Formats: sequence, C-alpha cells, structure tokens
Amino acid sequence: MAVSKVWKILGGVRPMLVVLAGLWAAIGYTLAPPSAASAEARLRPVAKLSARADADSVRLRWRDRSRGETRYEVRRRGRRVRLKANRRRFRDTRVAPATHYRYKVRPCRRKRCAKARSVTVTTLAREATQGGATPGGAPGATADDRFAGSPMIGGCPIFPNDNPWNTDVSQAPVDTSHDYIGSFGSMTLWPGFGGNGAHGTPYVIVPFTQPLVPMRFDVPDQSDPGPYPIPLDAPIESGKDQHVLTLRQGDCKLFELYEAAREGAGWHAYSGAVFDLRSNALRPDGWTSADAAGLPILPGLARRDEADAGVIRHALRVIVPVTQRAYIHPATHWASTNTDPDQPPMGLRLRLKASYDISFLHGQARVVAQALKTYGALVADNGPLGSTHIFIDGVEDLGWDDDALNGIKTIPASALEAVKTGPVIRP
Repeated sequence: MAVSKVWKILGGVRPMLVVLAGLWAAIGYTLAPPSAASAEARLRPVAKLSARADADSVRLRWRDRSRGETRYEVRRRGRRVRLKANRRRFRDTRVAPATHYRYKVRPCRRKRCAKARSVTVTTLAREATQGGATPGGAPGATADDRFAGSPMIGGCPIFPNDNPWNTDVSQAPVDTSHDYIGSFGSMTLWPGFGGNGAHGTPYVIVPFTQPLVPMRFDVPDQSDPGPYPIPLDAPIESGKDQHVLTLRQGDCKLFELYEAAREGAGWHAYSGAVFDLRSNALRPDGWTSADAAGLPILPGLARRDEADAGVIRHALRVIVPVTQRAYIHPATHWASTNTDPDQPPMGLRLRLKASYDISFLHGQARVVAQALKTYGALVADNGPLGSTHIFIDGVEDLGWDDDALNGIKTIPASALEAVKTGPVIRP
C-alpha cells in the first residue's frame, strides 16, 4: 500500500479517536492511569478515635475517612498491628490490667501514610480478694477492709474508704451560717472536660520500677522534695496550670506538679506534692500542693470509665471564680486575700440538692449529677475572675459524650447547697 494511502486512512481514524476520548472523559474516566499523587491525596486521618478498656483488652473505634488506602496501622509501645483497608475497629488483647496505653491509628497506601491520630486509655484493675495482694501489689501486703469500696485507679485504692473524698454526704447537715450559695449568683455548673478530648486533666500510671528524675521547685518550702518517678514524656495539662499527675503502682503514691515543664533530665515546677493513697494523712496546714487548696487532684476527677459503669463513688473537684482567705480540712491552703465570710473557703463541700430533678439528664451526665448528690464536690481552686461557671474537673478522654454533658451546663448554682464538714480555718 502506498504511504500516501496509509496517511489518508489514519487521518480518517484520528477524529474518531478524539470523539471516543471525549466520551470517556464525559462519563468520568480517563485514558491515563490515576497518578500516585491523586491516590495519596485521598489518605485522610481517622476521625472520632475512641478507646474503651477492661482488665484484659482495649477496644478502639474510629471513622474511616480515607479512600484508596491499602491498610491501617495501629501502634502502641511494644506493639504494631497492620489491618486491612476500610477497617474501623480493633481489639487489643495483649494488655496488662491497670496499665496506661497510648495508641496511634493511621491509614496507609504502600509506603505513604496519613497523619496518625492518638488516644490514651488505662485498663481496669482486677479486684483484690481477701488474703491476696492489696491493690497496687506492694510486696507482703494483704487486702484490707479499709479499702473496700474505695475507687480504684491503676490497681491502687484512692484513699481508705473513710477518707473525705470517699464519704457519702447525702445526709450531712446543711451549712446555713453563711451565704456561700448566694455568692455564686446566677452561675451555672460546667464540665471542664470533654470537647472531643480537648478539655480535661491527663494523668499517667507508671510501674514501681519507673526511674526517678530530678525536680526543681519555685516553692521548695511547701513542696515534697524529689526525685519523682515522672516520665519525661508525661502528659502536661493544657492551659496555664500545666498540671502533671503521675500514679506509681506498687506503693500507690501519687506525684503531682503545678506549672510543670521539662528541664534537662527532669522537671521544673512551681510546686510538687506527694500523696500516699493508702493513708488519710493531710499536708501540713498552710501548705499548697499542685492544687491551690493543698488537695490532691486525681482523686477528685470525673473519669469516663466510672461514668460508663454507671456510678462515681467519690467527691468531685470544682473550681469557682472567687474564694475567701480560709480553708476547711481536708484542704490545707488558701489562695485569696478576700475576707468576705460568705465567699467559699477552699475545701468547702458542695452538694446538689436531693430535690433537684436530674431525670432530664442522660448517660454520663446523669452519673456525674448523681455523684454530686451523693458525694458532693470540694472547692479546690480559683477559676477566671468574672466567670459565670462553676467548673467540674474531669479526666482528658476522647470517650466523653459531649451531647450528654451539655445537660450539666443548664444546672444553676442555686441547685447546690453547702454541707457542714468541719470548722473554717482562717490563717
């Protein structure tokens, strides 16, 4: 065939190929394969990552927002698991009771991965039995009726069951000698935790063998001397207070810092306090702690595992805008120059009135409100001046139900009452 004829035939075919290519493009296809860049653009971090734990396992759940991933990766210290594409949950059964874990989850495509999302969780402790080891596993110790019914964290009892934090005050007499509630005006209660994990106070649990690190304090005369077993990567509370809370298993001691920051091979903080969770001993009168009231912080935090279980068996920690220059035991410190006797002193016990109807609350919010009726709350710190909220403190946790917790924000301060628990100490 002559070359000229070949070119004529191809010239007639070419317009047809152009038309076919246009039709393919019109229905969403392309003659070229998808580029690696476009595939990678569909890798997006997971959303709504949450964790739930019992003594023997941790269950993770998340929302899959990626397209084109070839696998999911779940990581924690000492473990890395690869899952198939489009997975939205994982159960980790290789865990120990009463242990703190931090998980990271991310979607990947070949050698590329999206940014990992993380969540922390603490597995539950197995209940101690009579004649066995005490919670915390201290050598030679045996179970003790003093801790029966006490809250548990990391295998440790949170103080003996007759400690003020663990005392049922639902029948305690009302303090009518001062107008503490009137000083709150039109304030409302407010959960200082939740917000999809953005708010709350974190803590870490460490083994008895955790290495000790040096400490430097701005007020060493009111701080327990170091070294402390605080990991250098311990979580720091966001905001100006920058609390760091560390619970050591074995001897069940709690180490708490205020305005903490890493410094060299250790930590620098405004103040530090150590609490023996098996003792009712208070700090010396006039001493602060990581809390303005000289109280421990961890025992008064609302915890999501308790709320999900349906009951909180201890008093909560609350923060109010103004306090007076006074305190009530178990508080040992004041943080105000205000001498108005109707302003709440540190350590004041507040209680949600038995007559206040909480049936409109549901889930975690109702559990928190019931705890306020049964165990009440201790005034522990000063909040922002001019605030219209009484903040209830809780643990930083992605598992909080924000929709439920919003109901707490409608409870007026007038639904509270002050409880008589001891004399007011004015330095």
